[in-house]
Amino acid sequence: MNQELRRGYSTGVHALIGFRLALDSFLATKELSQTITTKMPNDDLDVTKGCQIVVSISSSKDDISINPIEHKPYRVDNLYIYAGSGVGVATKDGLKVPKGYPAINPTPLDAIFKLYQAKCVDKEEVIYMSISVIDGQSIAKNTANAKVGVLGGISILGTTGFVKPVSSSAYIDSIKAELDVIKANSNYVILTLGNTSYKKALECYSCEDIVEIGNFVYEAIENSRERELDITLYIGIAKLVKVAQGFKNTHNRFGSIDFELLAKWLDRDIDGAITVKRVVELVGREYVEQIIKKRAKEQLREWFAKEIEIITI
Repeated sequence: MNQELRRGYSTGVHALIGFRLALDSFLATKELSQTITTKMPNDDLDVTKGCQIVVSISSSKDDISINPIEHKPYRVDNLYIYAGSGVGVATKDGLKVPKGYPAINPTPLDAIFKLYQAKCVDKEEVIYMSISVIDGQSIAKNTANAKVGVLGGISILGTTGFVKPVSSSAYIDSIKAELDVIKANSNYVILTLGNTSYKKALECYSCEDIVEIGNFVYEAIENSRERELDITLYIGIAKLVKVAQGFKNTHNRFGSIDFELLAKWLDRDIDGAITVKRVVELVGREYVEQIIKKRAKEQLREWFAKEIEIITI
């Protein structure tokens, strides 16, 4: 029997829970109140699993932890919300959060505002709040935060409140965030699959022009197209064969290359080859690239009605 995969709650939900508990304590005591919640384990590929989220509330700004990177607080009535230690600050345009503010997504931020307005009768009382993440700066090194301009820690995320098990949503959200930043500063993007293609692209472009898309070819190109960016795709020949054969995601779990179809396209005897590397050895790289690029561009035009430059590596 297959074990049911575990869902988890987003960092935004944990911050909201922590805020509710800390606010109740503060309203009762009028003293510094802090809560610590631990992000529950789940079956997603999530670098923030197990992280500890700290919410601090006080009537004195000096009591709460604040990220030393200069930033403005969010405000509703007299509630001021700062990025604490380990929570990032947005330093570039194009993100969901405004430049110069804590990296707290709109959905959890709005939920915190609504809870404050429902619970606080005295809207004249000044309340300072920060959201911190223990070791958040270290955790952020395993994310794309620094690349997109979120500095000093992780982001407080969330739309639905749930983290879906082994979903691709977090990776695709990361791609979208990078594309938003690129769109705010440029009109083109370089998409790369894997370390080899990334290093090759770096020979011609800045890292700020490049988005590493893993196997998410279709989603990355579609989101780039929606942002009206010119697209160059750096891709290995084997992955390009998959794109040419209609694979929207090039991971092996979505299927294998049809070598009979590949032989038909090449109009060559490939002697029972079961790897593209072997096909290249038998037929010649230049010829294989020529045919596969043509087929891949046709497939991409069918999907996106857009010309996409392809660089094979």
